[in-house]
Amino acid sequence: MNIKVYVPGDAAALALGADAVAAAIATEASRRGIDLQLVRNGSRGMFWLEPLVEVSTPRGRIAYGPVAAPDVHGLFAAGCMGGGAHPLRLGVTEELPWLKRQQRLACRRIGVVDPRSLDDYLAHGGGEGLQRARGMAPAGIVRQVADSGLRGRGGAAFPTGIKWQTVLDTPATQKHIVCNADEGDSGTFSDRLLMEGDPFQLLEGMAIAGLAVGATRGYIYVRSEYPHAIAALNAALDGARDWLGDFRIEVRKGAGSYVCGEETALLESLEGRRGIVRAKPPLPAISGLFGQPTVINNVITFGSVPDILAQGAAAYRDLGSGRSRGTLPFQLAGNIRYGGLVEVPFGLRLRELLYGFGGGSRSGRPLRAVQVGGPLGAWLPASQFDTVLDYEAFAAIGAGLGHGGIVAFDDSVDMARQARYAMKFCAIESCGKCTPCRIGSTRGVEVIDRIRAGQTGQIGLLRSLCDTMTNGSLCAMGSMTPIPVLSALNHFPEDFV
Repeated sequence: MNIKVYVPGDAAALALGADAVAAAIATEASRRGIDLQLVRNGSRGMFWLEPLVEVSTPRGRIAYGPVAAPDVHGLFAAGCMGGGAHPLRLGVTEELPWLKRQQRLACRRIGVVDPRSLDDYLAHGGGEGLQRARGMAPAGIVRQVADSGLRGRGGAAFPTGIKWQTVLDTPATQKHIVCNADEGDSGTFSDRLLMEGDPFQLLEGMAIAGLAVGATRGYIYVRSEYPHAIAALNAALDGARDWLGDFRIEVRKGAGSYVCGEETALLESLEGRRGIVRAKPPLPAISGLFGQPTVINNVITFGSVPDILAQGAAAYRDLGSGRSRGTLPFQLAGNIRYGGLVEVPFGLRLRELLYGFGGGSRSGRPLRAVQVGGPLGAWLPASQFDTVLDYEAFAAIGAGLGHGGIVAFDDSVDMARQARYAMKFCAIESCGKCTPCRIGSTRGVEVIDRIRAGQTGQIGLLRSLCDTMTNGSLCAMGSMTPIPVLSALNHFPEDFV
């Protein structure tokens, strides 16, 4: 009997020894004469259990983890190929509480399917959205996306339907679909997990967008630090060209600049130039890549589209809180006991995410601050941990959800040092086009250094500098850098004295 065994092949699992585990399993099975099919799936997002080995049994997949190569002999001796008892046995994967309490939509097939097999993707419900879209008029597809309430998951949270409608309504001989996969925020990895674990879903979402606006060309701009994602996408494209029909997608490797996550800088880079922010207007939806109307969304946005088309806008719209509809894959990182991917509908409280899923700090000390939304996101103190996770609730406290990345710190953190890091990060990553960002961030580092040296009279100057950067910068890089600085200053003033 052929036994199917799953060992993740994504970057996180590989960093923890998954290749050695897979090789040990193959060797042990061969030695015992066991007919084995080894699938290198994506990570389920439970990083403290990686490498996670799953064995397909009549009772469902049985999980074992974290497994190291020396554990493999003992696992076979204990009958793991039949789901046998062992200290590393966790039980049926789908019944693990951390997974069962989630409501995965965009990430529903990550860890479930073979990311190299289109047939496996289709067998698990993939392709239904694209099939339905092919029988609809472009305006009908856009209406479904608009009615779902889907907003961009890259940080700005702009209504996706409005962006697509603008591109649809703009006449042009050629239109483009661009996926922003330049996932560079600290503590974020949902884009990488989807690209490495379920790449066909991204391709399907982009193809639906092409049908919606009349585009036949697509580009996936992936950061150079994601070689495994690039390989997974190219392998998926090799097997999906007939399925995608006339829609053609290319994978482009980014040049490593953080500012290329900004959509206009990304377009400059795609066109072969230095990644420098463009002035707006014109908007990319009207004059984007090569001067043509362009849809630009990130990986999770496109990954959410197939389900909306397959199930209908109402099913997606019924999830969430307020004007934040659907789900968002949150990413728990930093000083957290159980770090990983948690996809839930909007409306959960931050505290429940940090403690109910994250288990509190890994160090055992009290959590003092968390940064939500990447290196330019606000620092939230424990008094704000009961904030509801939706766009408007976070905006009301001067924060943002961004890409859903959450980095936790315990009570040993120095928040003045973190504020300095935000300014230094901007100084290094600024494209240099506008003065408030280019010079303001450099002066900001100097002012914070003087404050940390005891010149507290400089705090007023720091606030004034932040005001200039917020209101005078050309793009979000400079205008958002003051957010972590001011939130640290406002919530943790004792660290600046």
